[in-house]
Amino acid sequence: MTDVENNTTPHLKYYMFDWDDNILHMPTAIHLERKTEEGWKPFSVTTSEFAKIRRDQENYRPIDGDWDAAFIDFYDCGVRGEETFLNDTQRALRPIVQKEEEGAPSFQRFKRALIDGSLFAIITARAHSAQSIRKGVEYFIEAVLTDDERLTMIKNLRRFIKLFGEDGTLLTDAEVVSRYLDLNRYRGVTSPEFQEIMGQSLSGAESPERAKQFAVKDFVTHIINIIRQRGVEASISVGFSDDDPHNVAAVIDYLNSELAAAFPDVRFVVYDTSNPEQGTAHKIVIRGK
Repeated sequence: MTDVENNTTPHLKYYMFDWDDNILHMPTAIHLERKTEEGWKPFSVTTSEFAKIRRDQENYRPIDGDWDAAFIDFYDCGVRGEETFLNDTQRALRPIVQKEEEGAPSFQRFKRALIDGSLFAIITARAHSAQSIRKGVEYFIEAVLTDDERLTMIKNLRRFIKLFGEDGTLLTDAEVVSRYLDLNRYRGVTSPEFQEIMGQSLSGAESPERAKQFAVKDFVTHIINIIRQRGVEASISVGFSDDDPHNVAAVIDYLNSELAAAFPDVRFVVYDTSNPEQGTAHKIVIRGK
């Protein structure tokens, strides 16, 4: 949050979240083939399992040699179409809402970001459109936040509207939330939509690191532009969390080699959630240079 109600310089917190196994353990399967003594056999895995084996091309390969077929349920073009991400988010949240399971390591941090009204980006290796991912976020708000937590979120959002010099008194609560969600980023970095934004086509879902780096820079530039355009004086921190150590390493390298110098006043915090048994994420702080 910020010190909006005080006379002190506010501190603005922004976040970037991977989705699978970072916020939620999604039920979506990746369809592979595994090498056995009898030859190649069908072998479906979860996203957390795939994160561990995706570089082992000797023993695992996409079904029929086609990565698009392996990840068909991570696109909007499968049998369930544009409802795929929403459907799987609903399935993943059901046992959490019923208090039978807990979310992934950054579940509570994402929930807190929503309640605080912090701007965020979802940066996932999935190939869904921004609209499809946003529907999942909207359902998360509806299913997870209590009535009191939603009221607190709206109160905080109205404080931000005031901080940024706008008059939100005529906006309904629904309009306030909608405007907030409009300001966030929803990036399925292997989607045709995102790769058009990026201006290049990558090698697909098996190599998302460069695309995630682009999405990180895109979001940081986006929030800095908002702050500068409104002339807001504030200290800024930006967090990034991901459960894939390859993505974490790529983002840390990118922050150190480029973004920390480009945005010297920003405090970057990376949360490595690849080892949930630790109980807490491994935290790496990178300050501007």
